[in-house]
Amino acid sequence: MAVYIDPPRWPGHGRLWSHLISDRSTDELHLFARRLGDVPRRAFDRDHYDLPAERYAEALRLGARPVGSRELVRLLHVSGLRRRKRWSPRPAVGPGGGGDVGRAPGPGLRP
Repeated sequence: MAVYIDPPRWPGHGRLWSHLISDRSTDELHLFARRLGDVPRRAFDRDHYDLPAERYAEALRLGARPVGSRELVRLLHVSGLRRRKRWSPRPAVGPGGGGDVGRAPGPGLRP
């Protein structure tokens, strides 16, 4: 298995997180996550799993290879498994100069 994990350094929801990837297939990645146990499917984000810091040592014990974050992204690109976020265009700026697009009129705002 070729599964990799970067150090838990990404903050979110009051915790630090690692990214778990496979350089072979998402099927391999999902299989590894099942082996870890108790990894919710919602932790999967397009091409990786977000794992909390307290799961890092366990992932290593099960065979995940530690790599830096840049190397992790490079491995995803080389494997062809990288799935970037698709950004939607920002809404047009409203008549009030922004911030009022789609909001109901209130004090100081006109319809």
